[in-house]
Amino acid sequence: MVTEKSAIFIIFGGSGDLAHRKLYPSLFRLYKSGFLKDHFAVIGTARRPWSDDYFRETVITSLKDYFDDEEEVMKEFSKHFFYQSHDVNDSEHYIALKNLAAKLDDQFKAGHNRVYYMAIAPRFFGTVAEHINSEGLKTADGYNRLVIEKPFGRDLDSACELNGNISKAFPEDDIYRIDHYLGKKMVQDIPVIRAQNDKFEEALNNKYVSNIQVTLAESIGVEDRGGYYETAGVLRDMVQNHIMQIIGAIASIDPKAKDAKVIHKNKCDLFGSLKDLTPEQVDTNFVRGQYDTDNLDDEKAYRQEDNVAEDSNIETFTAGKIEFENDRWSGVPFYIRSGKRMPDKSSRIDIVFNDNVTDLGIKANTVVTLLIERTNDHSILINGIDYKESAQDFIKFPEEKDFVGAREAYESLIIDILSGNRVNFTLWDELRSTWTYIDAIRERWDSQTPDFPNYVSGTMGPDAAEMLLERNGDSWVWDD
Repeated sequence: MVTEKSAIFIIFGGSGDLAHRKLYPSLFRLYKSGFLKDHFAVIGTARRPWSDDYFRETVITSLKDYFDDEEEVMKEFSKHFFYQSHDVNDSEHYIALKNLAAKLDDQFKAGHNRVYYMAIAPRFFGTVAEHINSEGLKTADGYNRLVIEKPFGRDLDSACELNGNISKAFPEDDIYRIDHYLGKKMVQDIPVIRAQNDKFEEALNNKYVSNIQVTLAESIGVEDRGGYYETAGVLRDMVQNHIMQIIGAIASIDPKAKDAKVIHKNKCDLFGSLKDLTPEQVDTNFVRGQYDTDNLDDEKAYRQEDNVAEDSNIETFTAGKIEFENDRWSGVPFYIRSGKRMPDKSSRIDIVFNDNVTDLGIKANTVVTLLIERTNDHSILINGIDYKESAQDFIKFPEEKDFVGAREAYESLIIDILSGNRVNFTLWDELRSTWTYIDAIRERWDSQTPDFPNYVSGTMGPDAAEMLLERNGDSWVWDD
């Protein structure tokens, strides 16, 4: 049964791409399903001098890209939207926001609940959080939740500075750091699958696992994100957050834990056991690449993309071997890989078991694949064993109906924000550990000049990515 939620959303960057492409369609789905109905309002803020009516028109236009023949519902939905022109550095503008939010709270009976959503450039996060606090936007009677999009810093120092600024205005329990992969159904289902399949969970350790592979591959290039990628690269964009959080879901202890604090402590403990990297180990264990044109020259090289330097040394591909120093995973390589312009879009976890798994009655060298992006009939594939005869005892397939109408990632995460459920968001202690690890790689790479470009568009990345596994006698499960 759906329980209606009440809140005033203040979306900083309400005129932007993220808001129109992700947030407004997700809010509309929640409106249609009844999670949001009568007791909510959305204030969009940005520098542009829009009127409420024009803002509503842009919201309806963005919805038409995703929904058909629902214009009357869209119009009713848009009546909950209001616009406030805003300069993030102007205190008077925050006072105007406070007054508008209070007015709308009375009008829609929103329970004095506030969601402050940062859909703006990261350099403004701290400024906005400080002004929300200093100008008295927070309410005394309801909740006040700050939602922050990635990137949360670009290295450990900047992340520490950002966290320090935000934590002066909001306690950690009120900060919701978005990682949209944590809103994807399969990632959320991983603890459930582990908890409900005792034999599978028993096999997830260094006695039975040969290696675990996480691949987040895209067939597209950077498109209109060249300027962003020049400051980020795939290491910061995909590994520090998405891949690390996926590893946290499959490798942390106690999948039956329900309490958010226990779940996050388990992840913090896992990331705290990341094996330190020397510069020489970075050279051995990590590969970077940058895409070239394809063999027909139909696709641009990365260096030919808009807002990209002609001699750019930013990576669009990385592969690596991550190791942990703890009782459960010591000695098991976690191979990770992410890149642009690969042959296909694929988000997956491949768990490769060794010969010892026969002790559990499972065929040696079994591979279990969890598909994060649902591109096949099932989100779990098992290779190496006859599913009908023995796999049922090892791991159960999700029912097909479980995936019918599954919520979009942002829709799911917004429900969690409104419900105060912090399980699927990242905590500062987790970020501190992952940034420390990523900084060691970045520092080594920044001291060297790579031979870029080094892989052809539409391929599996540079040859060194294959050799990385071959040195250990392993190979990628997903190989075009």
